[in-house]
Amino acid sequence: MKEEYDFSQSVKNPYTKKLKKQVSIRLEEDVVDYFRNLAEETGIPYQTLINLYLQDCVRSQRKLSLEWIPSA
Repeated sequence: MKEEYDFSQSVKNPYTKKLKKQVSIRLEEDVVDYFRNLAEETGIPYQTLINLYLQDCVRSQRKLSLEWIPSA
């Protein structure tokens, strides 16, 4: 190894914007089961499928529609 390296001609990593951020998220068991079953059908890891679904929501600017019904 050299004692010193010259990085003056280096370029930034063009993929840095695509790096993923690790987060902890609590999902209901049936949600995870759904994506795991889908993963088995498609051969795509379930975490990747969840990420792809969420990316689709972002790209289409999908908004969640909630309606709270008061309990009697």
